[in-house]
Amino acid sequence: MPNFRFIPSMPATSEDDFDVFAATKLAGYLRFYGVLRVVRKTDGKVLFPFDGAPEFGPFATKNEALAAAQVQGEQIVAGDLAHPEL
Repeated sequence: MPNFRFIPSMPATSEDDFDVFAATKLAGYLRFYGVLRVVRKTDGKVLFPFDGAPEFGPFATKNEALAAAQVQGEQIVAGDLAHPEL
């Protein structure tokens, strides 16, 4: 029998309760895309990416793509702190 464990959804209380990973990927000549992953550490819920999540790009520089991913990550964290998705 598999060893499954139920983890109840728990809202975060501060920005420290999130793991935000922002990076870039190259898709052709001067086509950079931002890559983002946001996880709420209190319950392990992946807030981004989700099915149908938008791509960030293409951008002409790596820094633009990274900045777009970071800004979106900050907005997701702020939104979840204000209105937790449980």
